[in-house]
This record gives sequence, C-alpha cells and structure tokens, in this order.
Amino acid sequence: MNLKKDEKTCLFIDGSSLYSTSRSLGFDVDYKKLLEFFAAKTHVIRAYYYAAILDTEDYSPLKPLTDWLSYNGYFLVTKPAREFTDSTGKRRVKGNMDIEIAVDMMEMAPHIDHAILFSGDSDFRRVVEAVQRQGTRVSVASSMRSSPPLIGDDLRRQADQFLELASLGANFTRRQTEPNRPRTNPAPVRHPADQMSEPEDDPLS
Repeated sequence: MNLKKDEKTCLFIDGSSLYSTSRSLGFDVDYKKLLEFFAAKTHVIRAYYYAAILDTEDYSPLKPLTDWLSYNGYFLVTKPAREFTDSTGKRRVKGNMDIEIAVDMMEMAPHIDHAILFSGDSDFRRVVEAVQRQGTRVSVASSMRSSPPLIGDDLRRQADQFLELASLGANFTRRQTEPNRPRTNPAPVRHPADQMSEPEDDPLS
C-alpha cells in the first residue's frame, strides 16, 4: 500500500458500498479506527461519508451512525432515499450517491494530492480518470476476494492503486462476523445497505 505522509489526502466513502463489502468479507467497520489508520499514514484533510437515508419515519435507524460520524471527523453527505414497490410487490429503497461523490471528487481534486475512493462501482471510472488528469493520484478501496468480487475491472485498472479491503480490514474491524451467512436476527442498522434488503430482512418495515 503506497500512502505518503506528506500527501494531502481525501477519503470518499460510499457508505452502502463499504458496508456491503465488509459484510461480505465478514467484518464490521469501526469508523474511528478507519480514520485513525489512514491519518497515521497520510495527511487526511477531509473524510466524506455518503448515505441515502429513508426519512418517511420519525426516527431513522441510521441516525446514531450519522450523528457520530458528523461529530467525529467525518464530513457527512446525505440525501433522502426513495421507497417504491417493484413488479413482484416487494418493497425497495433506492438512494444512489454517485453524483454527489463525483461532484465532490472533482471539486476537491485541485486541492489534494491523493483521493481514496471506497467503492467498486465501475461507473466511477470516468470520474477517476478526470481527477487523475488534474494531477491527483486516485486509489480505490474494495475487494477482489469477496464472492462475487465487488470491484469492477475497468475501475481497478484505471486507479493508480487498488486497496484490498480483505487485507486492510483487520486494521479497522469492529467485530468479526460470518461472511455471506444470513443473520437470524438482523443487527441494528448502521449502514445504508441495510435499507436495500427485502421485507423479511428489512428492519425499517
């Protein structure tokens, strides 16, 4: 892992993507440890966390996480998620944060040396390329070891560096979980990805 102490670095964390990846690999992210880990290795000037939040209820189960992040060194970016019923009658929630992440990466690129994107979505390839053209190095954090792999080949090839979360996870693990095993009782919601589950698993239903 090539991180430089004198580089001005910005973290761009797609909350849903990071949660899905860490859950697939069998660990929960400790966000305090994550920020400390990267701050010890490079000059982190800002850490963005992106979340689409379903606000149709008086209380969002994501509030404890988002409140904690906003008071503990993260720059929180949220927007309302949209709830709908699909063709099979199942409840779905849609809340894509790609545009918000792309805009912030482009705006920050002239002011930083290194951008670390926590997402495996190949749709970010063009954004990564545009940021690189401004002279900013881009690393992408996701996993090839998950089943299925959660990093697109196009994005991995475009990035200056690929960070394998299966190798890094031990540095910011909250507690170990069993990878790819359904939970009998859903854990408290801490991440946006939980909102994407089907009704029988959905703690919001």
